[in-house]
Amino acid sequence: MPHAISLEEVYETYRMTAAEHFDIRAVTLGINLLPCVSDSFTTFAGRVEKRIVAAARHFVKRTEQVQSYYGIPIINKRITVTPAALVLAGALTGDACRDREYAVAFARLLDRCAAEVGVDFLGGFGGLSEKGMTYADQTVMDAIPEALAGTDKVCGFFNLASAKAGINMRAVARVGGIIHDLAHASENAIGAAKFVVFANAVSDNPFMAGGFHGIQEADNIINVGISGPGVVRRVVEAAPRDLPLDGIAEVIKKTAFKITRAGELVGQELARNLGVRFGSLDLSLAPTTAVGDSVGRILEAMGLERVGTHGSTAALMLLTDAVKKGGLMASSHIGGLSGAFIPVSEDIGLAEGVQSGTLTIDKLEAMTSVCSVGLDMIAVPGDTRTTTISAIIADELAIGVMNNKTTAVRLIPVPGKDAGDFVSWGGLLGHAYIIPVHREQSDYFIWRKGQIPAPVTSFRN
Repeated sequence: MPHAISLEEVYETYRMTAAEHFDIRAVTLGINLLPCVSDSFTTFAGRVEKRIVAAARHFVKRTEQVQSYYGIPIINKRITVTPAALVLAGALTGDACRDREYAVAFARLLDRCAAEVGVDFLGGFGGLSEKGMTYADQTVMDAIPEALAGTDKVCGFFNLASAKAGINMRAVARVGGIIHDLAHASENAIGAAKFVVFANAVSDNPFMAGGFHGIQEADNIINVGISGPGVVRRVVEAAPRDLPLDGIAEVIKKTAFKITRAGELVGQELARNLGVRFGSLDLSLAPTTAVGDSVGRILEAMGLERVGTHGSTAALMLLTDAVKKGGLMASSHIGGLSGAFIPVSEDIGLAEGVQSGTLTIDKLEAMTSVCSVGLDMIAVPGDTRTTTISAIIADELAIGVMNNKTTAVRLIPVPGKDAGDFVSWGGLLGHAYIIPVHREQSDYFIWRKGQIPAPVTSFRN
């Protein structure tokens, strides 16, 4: 564990909070639901409710106490649970219609539990299906449109690829239609903002919509997701214009160190107050819609006229690497995704890049090869073909599989909207301009289904 946090570091955190929009983006309580498994859905549901409420009863109150004590804003309080397909499997009957109803009922139960304990979101309605889909996986996936459109706080995910297994194209072909149906089942397609498809998903991710509690984790853990794009932007803007890029990297590393120490401070204190283990610290720079709190603006501060122009991928690589290096020196608990997020609708700089035409979906895909996650919060035309959605997902998962990194897709096909139109969701979800996609079809490629094999580099043990 790093050395004890000094009073001077606490004062530095206060300065970042007051002047540069620093906050803790999320504190997430992970809860293991495997002990709730039963062959009776009624018994299972009762156990789940009891376990979540017991574990999280004081979570929000204790979080607010820590926030008040240190003066660091904590934006979201969240829960993650064991993937739904794993814990629900025992209660399924083999009757597809009834089991789908059970899956939807389970999502609604999770929503009620989240509301009862007062958290903002609850993640874990999904499955791990990178090599194949069990009956429970199929049931949960088929339930996603109704389950997520009909709940307020529940978020879903599916891991459909890994560096060891390759890409499950059977599931990828299926999920394009699931996302289409989810978007059309919810107002302004907002339901699709609560669903993520992963390659190489991590089990200690505190961020939504893709968070879940991994089976290798302790029964209850606290994971912390810090933020700080505004802090990093300010130090980059303050750097001399003739400072070389390696000098910029050093400035970012030192700033990331300070941000990470503040996150460690909050996470350790909250874990002690709740009597649970401190799990991991995700030091991803997570932008918001607030002016200045933008990853896109950081890249522009390095010398780009507009994010998305030539050089953007190199600038993002520098940022991601420097953040990770600074964070690793500050904490022994680095985990989650860690690096820099580029969620288009949640970052005003990126949204303006799309509006200007500089930031295209192809450029975003290239940038995801060096950032924390992938194609995140991207609004596409409502009439986008389901096979095109699947093909975009396949491309992004391929980057994750080939590079042995986590990648993800959160696409939002907005009904009635076309390329260039505007859509607003408000709050942290922000607003977006509909980004055009290629009109040429990928149908026959997707319809082949099967499995894209893992690359040979995956067989390093």
